Amino acid sequence: MRRYLLPLLALAAMLCAGCATDQRNQALITTLNAYAGTLRWGDFQSALQFIDPKARATHMPTPLDLARYQQVRVTGYDEGAGPVPDGENQVRQVVQIGLVNLNTQAERTVIDHQTWRYDPEKKRWWLTSGLPDITQD
Repeated sequence: MRRYLLPLLALAAMLCAGCATDQRNQALITTLNAYAGTLRWGDFQSALQFIDPKARATHMPTPLDLARYQQVRVTGYDEGAGPVPDGENQVRQVVQIGLVNLNTQAERTVIDHQTWRYDPEKKRWWLTSGLPDITQD
């Protein structure tokens, strides 16, 4: 009986670890899709809720930054190859965002280098790199 108990406990531990990984991956997919949808609708105010609270406290966009976001319409959001692991609880993603300036009707594309961190306690992914820089040329 004992010789069967140890392998069963090891198998149960591996399955639980696999469930945690699956849960983390599913949370990442859900978060990235929700963030992409929020930006596609141009709702930069709601996108602030995806930013890591620590980063939000120290690098909150200024009123001028928020006003700039209101001057553009998002016309595209392309994740390219998707997220790439960068450590145990972190992924990076490069996104091309198409924008149209509402005043000039000029269209351009900006590259957003996103870094996402997983919080195992809250079981949530946080954007640590902040909102996209739409002032880049």
